[in-house]
Amino acid sequence: MSRRALVLVLPLAAVGATGCEADAQTPTTTDSPAARLLQPAAFAEMIRRPSVTAVNVHTPYEGEIPGTDVFVPFDRIRDERERLPADTATLIAVYCRSGRMSSDAARTLAGLGYTNVVELQGGMDAWEASGRSVEHDAGG
Repeated sequence: MSRRALVLVLPLAAVGATGCEADAQTPTTTDSPAARLLQPAAFAEMIRRPSVTAVNVHTPYEGEIPGTDVFVPFDRIRDERERLPADTATLIAVYCRSGRMSSDAARTLAGLGYTNVVELQGGMDAWEASGRSVEHDAGG
């Protein structure tokens, strides 16, 4: 098999091998090592579920997606772990403004033992670009 063929085959195999068993129908885009990346429509559907904890990790606070459960800055997750679910199997949906901070947060959560993390691909920027609103208040 040529090198080019390997590059095309391996990412497809990796995407098919990841994800949450209980939520196999949720459309994903690509997967990072720490979290499944969801487009805004799938993320919106996900955070409506009562069993999901939606976490805004953007710092400084610049607003939030309606339905957010908690604001924990991405660089304070270890220090403020008590604000997150004690059960590390709980589905946690993280987001930030553009995606960089939520990616860091997802890696930190994985390092803390959380096994069911999804991330909003493109963050609040993608959320708003998809026609959805972000609430702006006194913050966090």
